[in-house]
Amino acid sequence: MILLWSCVFFVSLAILVKGADWLIESAEKIGLAAGLSPFIVGVTIVGMGTSFPELISSFAATMRGVTDVVVANAIGSNIANILLVLGLSAVIGKKLSVTKSLIDLDLPLLAMSAVLLLGVVWDKQVTFGEAIILLCSYGIYLLYTTNHTDQENAVKKALSRAARPKASFKDVILLIVGVAALSLGAKYLVDALIQLSSLLNIGTGVIAITAVAVGTSLPELLVSVKAAMQKKSEVALGNIFGSNIFNSFVVVGLPALYKTLEVDPQTYMIGLPAMMLATLLFVISGISQQIYRWEGGLYLMLYILFTVKLFNWF
Repeated sequence: MILLWSCVFFVSLAILVKGADWLIESAEKIGLAAGLSPFIVGVTIVGMGTSFPELISSFAATMRGVTDVVVANAIGSNIANILLVLGLSAVIGKKLSVTKSLIDLDLPLLAMSAVLLLGVVWDKQVTFGEAIILLCSYGIYLLYTTNHTDQENAVKKALSRAARPKASFKDVILLIVGVAALSLGAKYLVDALIQLSSLLNIGTGVIAITAVAVGTSLPELLVSVKAAMQKKSEVALGNIFGSNIFNSFVVVGLPALYKTLEVDPQTYMIGLPAMMLATLLFVISGISQQIYRWEGGLYLMLYILFTVKLFNWF
């Protein structure tokens, strides 16, 4: 049985890798052809696309009545996106450049989304009314980001109409297939992780905030690392920003429309403080306009510490 689920794990991982290739290639081309900046492409098309696995797995858990998995998945994914994905991207890419517009607008928005999520789950549950607030907040964020005057002016100066790449029907198909591959691959990868963890007698609370969260964050990891290797810092950072805000507002908000979500003790006592700390460190690192390799290494060490504390290894 362990061998079977191990095979499912590796096949799912291969699908994720290929899906990430198709997604970043087609999404960037379509976004640039439409006149969007690389950062906006990362926040919207790429960021939302790579967060679909979190949304799908959260809905599946809610339908099965395991509502505490939703918040644990979202918080665990946000932690993994910053400490694991950003950390690994900085280590592999050697240095990630942070633009001034990101410092002025997007870092504060990321911090505000974390604070809002903290306020929503403070009473250890997410109700229908709070879900509406989260979803409305995401709508406001998305409209404001995509219509930000400074960013639009920068795009017009940087890209003339003649210089923009042309998107084809093939690019649209690749985008759809890429998102589908990411979602399908993540679904079976999470199933494999859960089954393997069950066979190895690992607690469900720890599974939700680690295995499920990391499994559904693999698309973000693959997309951001590939972008960092190609020296596309804006896409790598935009993907993380878009995914974290999508997780906080939509991944938690949509399932809460269907049923009140509960927050398990481990997520509340360990996961929530870890997410706030990771977000604070990200903001501090971003202010310097450069995220260096040593900072990435520090993030990875903090993620290892977070995981060790969850498993209570010391």
